[in-house]
Amino acid sequence: MLDLIGVFINALLGGSVARRREMDLFGYIMIGTVSGLGGGLIRDVLLQHGPPLALTNPLYIPIALAGAGLAFLLKFTEEDWNRVFYVLDAIALCVWAAAGAQRTLAAGLGWLPAILLGTITAVGGGATRDLLVQRVPAVFGGNGLYASVAVLVAAVQVVCSGLGAPTVVGTVLGILAGTLLRLVAYRRGWNLPVGLELKPRDVMGQIAHPPLPGRRRGKKPGPGNQHG
Repeated sequence: MLDLIGVFINALLGGSVARRREMDLFGYIMIGTVSGLGGGLIRDVLLQHGPPLALTNPLYIPIALAGAGLAFLLKFTEEDWNRVFYVLDAIALCVWAAAGAQRTLAAGLGWLPAILLGTITAVGGGATRDLLVQRVPAVFGGNGLYASVAVLVAAVQVVCSGLGAPTVVGTVLGILAGTLLRLVAYRRGWNLPVGLELKPRDVMGQIAHPPLPGRRRGKKPGPGNQHG
């Protein structure tokens, strides 16, 4: 049920993006469906373990279409999304990450592919949606530890499975930890650091010629501070 809620609310968000770009009905359907189902489709195609779940379960596509259709009927912006659906979005993100990790482990792959595909399941739909509308995916920055939360949840699921705990234990722990971290990161404005500004020439110069102890760089010792 939570997985399907995630499909609906992300299709709704995709529809709000289509509204901002002033697309027609077909644009709403395409962007909303990709936003709601894209992550799971990418995961299942990479796993090559039968048809994607979104194509075999009769509920996924209609629910994604319902989310996109609601966005077509109602004016709903991404700012409204942040105020209204943020908690549901955080839960859906964590559920998808856990489900992606479970599905990968069930296919017989190792812990690292499970974390990778769990993360892709959670963020792949939104990233694909953003690429379709020609903008940098929001998951790449300034989005409150979005992908980091997915990595954490998938890792918790993998660790619990490796310890022999029931699947539900890893899922519950991962969802609780991930949702808490996501909400706190949103409230406090936590984000991953951006690129540093270290210059290779300066770094190599400091390594090759480290400053002498007790002497400031760029200042020669005067008569008053010379020894003996």
